[in-house]
Amino acid sequence: MSGLLLDPWFYAAAIPAVILVGLSKGGFGGAVGFVGVPLMALTMPPVQAAAILLPILCLMDIVSVWTWWGVYDRKMLVDMMPGAVIGIGIGWLTAALVTEEAVRLIVGAVAIIFVLRWLYLQFRHGADHAAEPNRVAAAIWGTVAGFTSFVAHVGGPPFQVYALPIRLDPKVLSGTAAIFFAATNALKLIPYFALGQFDTANLTASAVLMPLAPLSTIAGAWLVRRMRPEIFYPFTYATVAVVALKLLWDGLAGLM
Repeated sequence: MSGLLLDPWFYAAAIPAVILVGLSKGGFGGAVGFVGVPLMALTMPPVQAAAILLPILCLMDIVSVWTWWGVYDRKMLVDMMPGAVIGIGIGWLTAALVTEEAVRLIVGAVAIIFVLRWLYLQFRHGADHAAEPNRVAAAIWGTVAGFTSFVAHVGGPPFQVYALPIRLDPKVLSGTAAIFFAATNALKLIPYFALGQFDTANLTASAVLMPLAPLSTIAGAWLVRRMRPEIFYPFTYATVAVVALKLLWDGLAGLM
């Protein structure tokens, strides 16, 4: 048995990480699932944490897509997915050049600006103001989401920078995000395997944590189905703000 699986601190960090990621995958808490890698990185290298989480994310994606089956925005997916594929490709090609700290810093800064912009629009236009879909913006943010998802599993904030202002029904937004990240994570399996991230120790750790994946994802979907839009959106923006501040902190700390 891997020494990692005998370490109680591994479970102390990994179990909460998987539960929080699962709740986010179910649609609850928006981008809060980003904490998975940082939490697990308390007991192992971040690259290993990302490798252990990826198979778990893929199982969560299957459960999430099944949970929200048939509830999604086709146009948003068509507009964003090509960019996501490009972003993953860029992440693969630059894997040895880009640090996780730099990615966290950039994503955190973008997310903070995004939340501040939302607050400004709420003040100026009111809570019901919704942005129009924009194919160019969708392609740009899809690319950013694919890249940051590949490097550090933090594709949520860039995805939401584009998706949240459109103000889809919470269930439709959750279903759309489920399909987007299911496709994105499935594509990431190829370069992760090529980069040698799926060794026996990492896959064994993934298997041990797998049972938590469907339970936490279903719990997240259950919560979303019971939240009204006027609660769902402010709550989600608040989680994005917290995520952004944590990303900024981690990025700055890592670069110093």
